Amino acid sequence: MNARERMLAAINHKPVDRIPTDIWATPEVWAKLKAHFGDDADFNTLFHLDGMGGAWPAYAGPERPAMPEGESLDPTWGIRSRRVQYETGIYYEQCYWPLASAQTIDDLERYEWPQADWFDFSGMPERLRAQHDTRVTQCGYMAPFFYHNLTRGLETSLMDPYDDAEFTHYLLGRISDFFYEYHLRMFETCEGLIDIAQVTDDLGSQTGPLISLATFREFYKPHMQRLIDLCKGFGIKVFHHDDGAMRAFLPDLVEMGIDILNPVQHNCPGMELEGLKADFGESICFHGGIDNQEILPFGTPEDVRAEVRRCIDALAGDGTGYILAPCHNLQAVTPVENIVAMYDEAWHYGKR
Repeated sequence: MNARERMLAAINHKPVDRIPTDIWATPEVWAKLKAHFGDDADFNTLFHLDGMGGAWPAYAGPERPAMPEGESLDPTWGIRSRRVQYETGIYYEQCYWPLASAQTIDDLERYEWPQADWFDFSGMPERLRAQHDTRVTQCGYMAPFFYHNLTRGLETSLMDPYDDAEFTHYLLGRISDFFYEYHLRMFETCEGLIDIAQVTDDLGSQTGPLISLATFREFYKPHMQRLIDLCKGFGIKVFHHDDGAMRAFLPDLVEMGIDILNPVQHNCPGMELEGLKADFGESICFHGGIDNQEILPFGTPEDVRAEVRRCIDALAGDGTGYILAPCHNLQAVTPVENIVAMYDEAWHYGKR
C-alpha cells in the first residue's frame, strides 16, 4: 500500500498493511528536527509518515492595513493576533475580536462579512492533482462555534445564547453562510480531488464540555449538519477536530455523519480509549491519541513506545480504523528522541 491507499483504508475500516501515521508540530519542533537530521532530511521517509496533502485558495479580497511588528491580521475576518514569546516557543495570541462590541443585529449588519468572491480557487486543482495519486488530500475548515469564539471573544460567545438567542442565531447563520458558499466554490472547482474536509469545533475543555448539549443542539448543530451534508454531497469524508472532554457530543456527531475524530485526548474525563472504540469504532476512524501533555514532552522513549502500543491496541484492536499521530501539535519541549521513538514504534508495532 502507498500512503494514500493506507490512509483511505483505515478511514473506511478496511484492512491495512500497517497502522498509518500523521504528524502535527510547531515551527520550533520542525527547526529542532532539521537541526538534528539536516535541512534536507526527508521526514516522510525517516518516520514512515503517511500524512495528508492539501491546498488552499489565494486571498484576493479587499486590501488590509499593514500590522505593527509582532502582530498579524486575518484578512478574511479582521481578527488580529500578537506574537508572544514563551519559554516553550512563540505563539500568536488573539488580541482583537472584530464583533466583540456588537449588541444588535444592526451592529452585525455593519460588519464587513467575508465573501467567497474574495478568493481565487483556480490554482487549487493543479496542486491537488500533483498529490492525489500518493496522498490523501484535506482541504477546507468549517467551525461555527470556534468562529463564534474568534469573532466575539470566548466569554462573550459563551454568554450569547443566554443573553440574546435571536442575535446568536443570526450571527451563527452569517458565519455558516460564508463557510457554505466558500466551500461550495472550493468543492465545485476541485471536484473529485478532495478526500477530506474539516467540519470541526473545540467543544471540550480539559475537564468537561464548554457548552451544554442542549445549547449545542439548538444553536450549533443545525449549521454543522448543513456543512457536513455539503461535504457528503461531494463524496468528501468529514474530519472533526475537537479537543478535551467532548464525549457528550459524540453520539450526535456520529449520527450527523463525521468520519474521523481527532485528537482523542484520552487523559480527559470520558475519553478512555477502549470505551471510545467500543462505542464508536464501527462508525468513525480515530486520528491522534498519543499523549502530548505528559508522555511526549516529559516521558522517556520507552514511555512513548508503551503509549504507542497502548493506542494501537485500544483504537486499532480490529486492525484498522486508526491513524496514529500526536494528540495535537508536537510542542517545542518535546525531545527529538521521543519523536523518533513514537514513529519507530508505530512502524514496527503497527505491522503486527
